Amino acid sequence: MLQEGDFLTMDFGCVYKGYNSDMTRTLVLGRPNQKQQEIYHIVLEAQLAGLAAVRPGVIAREVDRAARSVIEKRGYGQYFGHSTGHGVGLAIHERPRLASNDETVLEAGMVVTIEPGIYLPDWGGVRIEDSVLVTEEGCEILTSSPKKELLTV
Repeated sequence: MLQEGDFLTMDFGCVYKGYNSDMTRTLVLGRPNQKQQEIYHIVLEAQLAGLAAVRPGVIAREVDRAARSVIEKRGYGQYFGHSTGHGVGLAIHERPRLASNDETVLEAGMVVTIEPGIYLPDWGGVRIEDSVLVTEEGCEILTSSPKKELLTV
């Protein structure tokens, strides 16, 4: 049962003309405490680093490294257990995987997600995810929802 102080992580999307979207936001019920704020802002910093790394010619693993290194430098690397993102299109999870072992070179026109997270045992976790279009200039965020601050309900 949810109670005040709990994180609520919502992962959702839609299908339009056969194409998928994918987005995650984490909220807190009631007022966030200091640790919740800290973890949220580390994940946000990691997501912004991942977004900044997306551009044509970049290898998928380099995007993962950009986001993952933020979390590792803050001491939470062991609590980020999945890849930084994945392709999205006709299927919700497609290639490339933005993971440490993916050598795919990003190309303009690809749609990928950037979704770092920190998940602490017996405490909770935060993930922030956007779907982005790889453009000649970098990337364009296709999903839209506030993320600058930890939202409360």
